[in-house]
Amino acid sequence: MFLTADNQIKWKRMGWGAVVTAMLVVLGMCVVDVPIYVFATRIAGWKLWEILGSVFDAKVWIVVTTIIMAVYGVKRLVKTIQSVRDKRIQFKFIDIFKETWVKTRTSHAFLIFSSIFCASAVVWVLKVLIARLRPVFVMSGIVPEFNRFSWAWHSMPSGHTTVTFAGLIMIGMLAPKYKPLTWTLAIVVGVSRVCVGMHWPSDVILGAFIGMVLADIVKWFMLNKLSKGV
Repeated sequence: MFLTADNQIKWKRMGWGAVVTAMLVVLGMCVVDVPIYVFATRIAGWKLWEILGSVFDAKVWIVVTTIIMAVYGVKRLVKTIQSVRDKRIQFKFIDIFKETWVKTRTSHAFLIFSSIFCASAVVWVLKVLIARLRPVFVMSGIVPEFNRFSWAWHSMPSGHTTVTFAGLIMIGMLAPKYKPLTWTLAIVVGVSRVCVGMHWPSDVILGAFIGMVLADIVKWFMLNKLSKGV
């Protein structure tokens, strides 16, 4: 979204994106969140929305990407040890682990994991700081006791949307031929969060932008900085 072909961030474009996103979020909170939410929930009888919510949950993303990254790391470690033994070179395990880490930290598996992990951490902090009541409580008129650490007050931003955009946008950047699919799926997941009544549209818009930005920054940092040993 905000990366050039040579993996450089378009900071000015990202800044304008933040301004537009902020305007859309404010517009949503002040004017259009309620009517869009009401319309979306009236057509929300599709079981797929609930399935998407379960499959693309932040915890599922973290578990799956952790397993993939761990498997990749172990395979890389085994190959490194075997390569050193084939060359009959004396080695220390600490050196083997260092070499494995250097090769792993710029792998596709680690980039996706890092994007998901950063998105999960950032979205949790923002949920606690913003503490916006979920629409299901607002529309029912049942307002629970305020507690910024409670699920009920974790509407903004949408965690599913943030993490899903961070993961799928990263996958799309690493495998460009799948970019139309990853973008479409990410948007559908975001829309589903409104349809099932868990988030306001503005929660989804903010989450999508944060996810896109974090995917770009992670890829930029990992490939431009860590690959150079910084």
